[in-house]
Amino acid sequence: MLATITAKKKCCKDKPRCKKCPVTLKRLEHMGLAQRTGKRSYVLIDVVGKADMKKARARG
Repeated sequence: MLATITAKKKCCKDKPRCKKCPVTLKRLEHMGLAQRTGKRSYVLIDVVGKADMKKARARG
Protein backbone atom coordinates (compact mmCIF):
# COMPACT_ATOMS: atom_id res chain seq x y z
CA MET A 1 0.00 0.00 0.00
CA LEU A 2 1.26 3.48 -0.85
CA ALA A 3 1.71 5.99 1.96
CA THR A 4 -0.32 9.20 1.74
CA ILE A 5 1.05 12.26 3.51
CA THR A 6 -0.73 15.57 4.03
CA ALA A 7 1.61 18.55 4.21
CA LYS A 8 1.29 21.12 6.96
CA LYS A 9 -0.08 24.52 6.01
CA LYS A 10 3.09 26.38 6.94
CA CYS A 11 6.71 25.51 7.57
CA CYS A 12 7.66 25.63 11.25
CA LYS A 13 11.27 26.73 10.52
CA ASP A 14 12.82 23.77 12.36
CA LYS A 15 16.32 22.58 11.57
CA PRO A 16 16.23 20.05 9.97
CA ARG A 17 12.78 20.45 8.45
CA CYS A 18 10.06 18.10 9.69
CA LYS A 19 8.85 15.21 7.55
CA LYS A 20 5.45 16.82 6.87
CA CYS A 21 6.90 20.18 5.83
CA PRO A 22 5.62 21.33 2.41
CA VAL A 23 9.18 22.07 1.26
CA THR A 24 10.37 18.57 2.17
CA LEU A 25 7.51 16.94 0.26
CA LYS A 26 8.11 19.17 -2.76
CA ARG A 27 11.78 18.17 -2.79
CA LEU A 28 10.80 14.49 -2.62
CA GLU A 29 8.49 15.12 -5.58
CA HIS A 30 11.38 16.59 -7.59
CA MET A 31 13.50 13.55 -6.71
CA GLY A 32 10.78 11.31 -8.13
CA LEU A 33 9.95 9.67 -4.80
CA ALA A 34 6.55 11.31 -4.26
CA GLN A 35 3.62 12.35 -6.40
CA ARG A 36 1.30 15.25 -5.67
CA THR A 37 -2.35 14.25 -5.59
CA GLY A 38 -3.97 17.44 -4.30
CA LYS A 39 -3.15 20.88 -3.03
CA ARG A 40 -1.47 19.57 0.14
CA SER A 41 -1.50 15.79 -0.28
CA TYR A 42 1.29 13.60 -1.60
CA VAL A 43 1.65 9.87 -2.22
CA LEU A 44 5.05 8.28 -1.68
CA ILE A 45 5.76 6.23 -4.80
CA ASP A 46 8.70 4.28 -3.42
CA VAL A 47 10.24 3.64 -0.03
CA VAL A 48 12.20 6.77 0.86
CA GLY A 49 15.68 5.91 2.08
CA LYS A 50 17.38 7.57 5.02
CA ALA A 51 19.87 9.43 2.80
CA ASP A 52 17.11 10.76 0.50
CA MET A 53 15.04 11.96 3.46
CA LYS A 54 18.10 13.64 4.99
CA LYS A 55 18.80 15.43 1.71
CA ALA A 56 15.18 16.59 1.38
CA ARG A 57 15.02 17.86 4.98
CA ALA A 58 18.33 19.79 4.87
CA ARG A 59 18.37 23.55 5.22
CA GLY A 60 20.55 25.81 3.15
